[in-house]
Amino acid sequence: MNISRIILSVSCFIITFTGLSQTATLLKYAPPNTHILFIFDASQSMMAYWESDRKIHIARKTLISIIDSLEHLDNVQMALRLYGHQSPVPPQDCSDTRLEVPFGKGNASRIRQELRLVTPKGTTPIAGSLELGAKDFPADCNNCRNIIILITDGIEACDGDPCAVSLELQRQGIVLKPFVIGIGIDEGFRKTFECIGHYYNAADEERFSEVMEVVISQALNSTTAHVNLLDINGNPTETNVNMTFYDYFSGRILHNYIHTMAHRGKPDTLVLDHLVTYKLRVNTIPPVDVDSLSVYVGKHTVIAADCPQGTLEVSVEGSRQFRGLQIFVRKAGEMNTLNVQKISRQEKYIVGEYDLEIPILPRLYIDGVKINQNTTTTVTIPRPGILNIIKGAPGYGSIYVRKSKKNEEWVCNLDPDVKNEALVLQPGNYRIVFRAQNAKQTLYTINRTFEIKPGGSIAMNLY
Repeated sequence: MNISRIILSVSCFIITFTGLSQTATLLKYAPPNTHILFIFDASQSMMAYWESDRKIHIARKTLISIIDSLEHLDNVQMALRLYGHQSPVPPQDCSDTRLEVPFGKGNASRIRQELRLVTPKGTTPIAGSLELGAKDFPADCNNCRNIIILITDGIEACDGDPCAVSLELQRQGIVLKPFVIGIGIDEGFRKTFECIGHYYNAADEERFSEVMEVVISQALNSTTAHVNLLDINGNPTETNVNMTFYDYFSGRILHNYIHTMAHRGKPDTLVLDHLVTYKLRVNTIPPVDVDSLSVYVGKHTVIAADCPQGTLEVSVEGSRQFRGLQIFVRKAGEMNTLNVQKISRQEKYIVGEYDLEIPILPRLYIDGVKINQNTTTTVTIPRPGILNIIKGAPGYGSIYVRKSKKNEEWVCNLDPDVKNEALVLQPGNYRIVFRAQNAKQTLYTINRTFEIKPGGSIAMNLY
């Protein structure tokens, strides 16, 4: 087995991406710290002969060769958990699993020593070993990936469910999908192991060495991808949008990037982990999701998301006076607010229809505004006016908009604790009703009508 070829391929991968960073504006790639937990079967069945030697001797020799190569990688740490090595059968001891060498730098010699000294004697508690193995990894680590490589010659012999345990560990974001290497296992048990993780069946001794090489290569390498944000015609023209990559199983945020067009209008290249199943959220308004996304080692992956966008601008007719005014934007017919957009500012939205709420007095609702691809939709609202209210004393009152002689609608209440206040109102005809706090009879109610003109300002004396 040419283990040095694995190390060379990893080095070439890093060098290649260093080059990409110069030609395609790729962020400098920092290889993650990889924690590899070997869960090694030392149950009684490993004493059986398999081709040239006992299974334990063949597996031990091959794994030690792997350890020899990995110990020289700065961004790799290893640990060893054994099961079936403490208690003989019968009786069956389903708690027979133990972390023999914890994670740490320079521990390769300890792992080799444990492998050389182990004597198979017990049962096969795979589920229990996976469950306890989750606690073997360092608790806090930035830019880390936790990988389990399970080497076994048998199926679960206790009452546990390895598939359920593995899935739960992935959902919690503790480990990536484990690797499982079967030593001389009947092919009929493939489904039993495939639900645990990436399963490789070594039917013979030579195949076992090849499988180990493949698994280590898979565990150490990442791959490349780019994201096409498609317009309404299916062309990858959209860009400059935040993209969030989540772990599909755990929901943990793994990457946040602003989509970028590199040279010649091509989307920039990303480095992703092929062991992760991703969920991609393109944070357009509203967001666009791509679920259950996989990339493949040794193959550049093109990821596509339908993100056709147009632009919305809401302005005040003939004025920039009301720059602080905000607009609530909702999908047509829905209640949830997608965005609060400032007046006279352009924002992009996914193509479709939207309802606008503009919080001036009275509230202005504009429904069914159409956003089209690569087009700016401009909505112009009438220029408001200002009502200055001068009270002789604080009091109680309200303002109504006069839609007709028979139809008046409440707009707002006056502030009962101040003597003077100013309100921004839409152009139109209004009524104000007011009574001072110190006026103790209803007949002292003041009732007046007035008109607000676009951009105008009037004063109302209420005494």
